[in-house]
Amino acid sequence: MKRILIVTDAWHPQVNGVVRCLDKVGDELELLGHKVHYLTPQQFWTMPLPTYPEIRLSLAHLGHIEEMLDQVLPHHIHIATEGPLGVLARQVCLNRRIPFTSSFHTRFAEYVSARLPVPVEWSYAYLRWFHEAAVRTLAPTPSVVADLTSKGFAHVVPWTRGVDMSRFRPAAKTKFLNLPGPYMVCVGRVAVEKNVEAFLKLDVPGSKIVVGAGPQLVELQARYPQAYFVGQQSGDELTAYYQSADVFVFPSKTDTFGNVMLEAMACGVPVAAYPVTGPIDVLFDPKAGRMHNDLSVAIGQALLLDRRDVINHATRFTWQECAQIFFENLAPTNVDVSQAA
Repeated sequence: MKRILIVTDAWHPQVNGVVRCLDKVGDELELLGHKVHYLTPQQFWTMPLPTYPEIRLSLAHLGHIEEMLDQVLPHHIHIATEGPLGVLARQVCLNRRIPFTSSFHTRFAEYVSARLPVPVEWSYAYLRWFHEAAVRTLAPTPSVVADLTSKGFAHVVPWTRGVDMSRFRPAAKTKFLNLPGPYMVCVGRVAVEKNVEAFLKLDVPGSKIVVGAGPQLVELQARYPQAYFVGQQSGDELTAYYQSADVFVFPSKTDTFGNVMLEAMACGVPVAAYPVTGPIDVLFDPKAGRMHNDLSVAIGQALLLDRRDVINHATRFTWQECAQIFFENLAPTNVDVSQAA
C-alpha cells in the first residue's frame, strides 16, 4: 500500500475534466489498495478568479503545504495543476529535495490569452518553468506530448483518460421529443475557450441543445434564442441528455482531451468535431465520429454512423488503464518527509 498525495487547484464543486479525472484516478487507486490524499482549495480560504468567479484561488502559504506533507508522509507526490497550490507544493518539494510528478491538463496559455492581453508565449514560459522541476509530466494524448515537446517541455509522457460504461450507456430517448430533429447536443463549460458559439452559428437543420453553465451563458442565450440552454446537469439527468442526442458536437479547439466525447460515445452518440488536438487522438476510428474544418460537414457525416460502432470505440478507454499509467509514472519521494525540511 502506497500513500499518494495529489495537489490540485481544480476540485469540487467545479465540474470539469480535470476534477473528473483526478477523482476517478483516486477511486481506482483506492480499489488497488493505495491511500490517496488530496490537497485542494476546499482546505483553505479562497478568492474568486478575476473574470471567472466559478474558479476559486487558494489563499494558502508554504507552512500549510509543509504541515500536510508531515501529516500524510506520502510515498509519492503528484502536482496536478499550475495554480497557487501547485506553485506552493512545487516550492516545498524543491526546498526538501523531494521528487514529484506533474500533469498538463488544460491549455492554460490559450485560456489566459482569450480573456486578457497576455501573449501566449509568456504563459508557456511560465508553464515550462513550472513543469521542468518535475521528474515526469503527464499529458493527456500523444498529440499534446508532441506539442509540448516542440515548445521546449522535457520528460513529457502520454496519459490517457477513461469513461464509466456503467453510468454512460445507451438507452431510449427521453429528451427533446417535442423539438425538430436531428438533436445536436453540446456538453461543457459555456466559456469563450470552449468555442460554443461556433456550434450555435451553424446553419444546419435540427435543434441545438447546450448542456452546461459558465461565464458566457447569459450572453449566448441572448444572442441565440433559437438554441436550447438547459443549464448544468449531473447524474442520470446528464446521461439522459447524452442518450437523447443524435450527434454530439464538440466545437472546442483548445481542449487537451475532451472527456465529454467519451461520455457521449459510451451512450452510442457519434461525435462531430474539428480536427485538432483532443479529437484527433480520441476519434482515431472514423466509425466513432467525424472531424472536419467545417463543423456542419462533420455533423452531417457523423449522423450517418452506426451507434453500435460508436459504443465499441468508447470501450477502449477505461479509468483502470488511466490509473495504471498514472501509478507507473509516479516518482518515489525516497525520504521521510517529516525529517526532510
